[in-house]
Amino acid sequence: MSNQAQESREALGARLRGFRKDAGFTSGRAFAAATGWQESKVSRIENGKQNASEDDIRTWCQMTGHEAEASDLIATVRHIDELWMEWRRLLADGAESRQKKSLPLYRKTKVFRIWEPNMIWGTIQTADYAENVFDQVSNFHDTPADMEAAVAKRLERQKYLYEGNRIFNVLLGEQALYSNHGGSEVMRAQLDRLLAVLALPRLSLGIVPRSAPLALWLGHGFSMFDDRLVMVETYSAEMSVTQPREIDLYRKAFEFHRQSAVYGQPARDLILAAIHHYDRMSEN
Repeated sequence: MSNQAQESREALGARLRGFRKDAGFTSGRAFAAATGWQESKVSRIENGKQNASEDDIRTWCQMTGHEAEASDLIATVRHIDELWMEWRRLLADGAESRQKKSLPLYRKTKVFRIWEPNMIWGTIQTADYAENVFDQVSNFHDTPADMEAAVAKRLERQKYLYEGNRIFNVLLGEQALYSNHGGSEVMRAQLDRLLAVLALPRLSLGIVPRSAPLALWLGHGFSMFDDRLVMVETYSAEMSVTQPREIDLYRKAFEFHRQSAVYGQPARDLILAAIHHYDRMSEN
């Protein structure tokens, strides 16, 4: 969980603890007995160790005489939930809906900072590469397989590479050129696509060579939208970072990775070497 989400949950727990004490429940045990909950549940909610559900908030406010504040606290719970969204819930109806939600964010963003250490960034993926990725997501999370619709929505984001005055600062780890999504033919086409986007005037594509001296460990990928939001994807969830202090850290991480990156002809040479690698694979 992000620091912001955890801090918000702890603040909510402290407020609920105040409600309990003000209502005369001097211990968590007494409040648990009144609500029929386990004492451990009360303790975990108050200490920010467990998410409170909307029903928990309603019960808590009713038992402590704070019904008027229930709606505000429920809004807080929903905000905390949005900061850390489990993939199984996010993809319950398939991947298309998640891809569709990205479009307004892309439309509003002026400056993008993208770091992908081991795969090609979604907005410059080919259809076949993206289809393979969505197939993996569906199999891993056991969610609906709507690859064709999801790919169409992902490719729709590509229009923003050409519209308006947006700036795309994209960094890939060299491993991204070799992470095999779909086989040699799919990868050669994807790498050809990278060569093509090198010429885009508002897209700066850097590649961090595998042997480059690093200013910072490679870590995980992230997408930064202006200076207001960073999206981080893990195996289990998608995290939204909005706290300025954390956003500053991600901006700093991006700049550290950029120090290790190569651009222009050196980047092109790395891509061509990867294409040659897949050519040899096809011959064997």
